[in-house]
Amino acid sequence: MSVDIMQNVSQYRPTKTVWFWSCAGVAALTMVVGFTAGGWVTSSTAAEQAETMKQNAVATLAANICANRFLAAPNAQTQLAQLKETDSWKQDTFIEEGGWTSFASMEQPIEGAADLCADKLLASDTAAAVDGNV
Repeated sequence: MSVDIMQNVSQYRPTKTVWFWSCAGVAALTMVVGFTAGGWVTSSTAAEQAETMKQNAVATLAANICANRFLAAPNAQTQLAQLKETDSWKQDTFIEEGGWTSFASMEQPIEGAADLCADKLLASDTAAAVDGNV
C-alpha cells in the first residue's frame, strides 16, 4: 500500500494553476511573517522611527549639556536643592526657566531635554551630596 502511494506522489505533475497558486500563497505567507514577526517595515514607518530616534538623540545630548551647565553654575547646590523640592511635574519648567536648556540662537528649548536633564540631575552623585547621604 505505501509503495503505491509513493509511486503516485513521484508521478504527480502539478498543473500551471496549482503552481501559480502555490507560489502566490508562499509569497503572501512570506510577507505576512516578515511584516509581523520578521521586523520588516514600510518606508514611511522607517522614516517615522528614524525621526523619533533623531529627536531622542538630540534631547539626550541637550540634557547632558544642560546637566553639565547646571552643575557648573556657582550656585548649583542651592539650585539642586530647589529642584528636589519642586513637584515632579514642574521640574522641567524649573529647568527651562533657569535657562539651562536654552542654547545660542534658539528661540525654543529642545523638546524633552528638560525632563531628561532633571532626571539626570536628581540621579547624580551631587544630588546625594545635597541630601547629606554621602
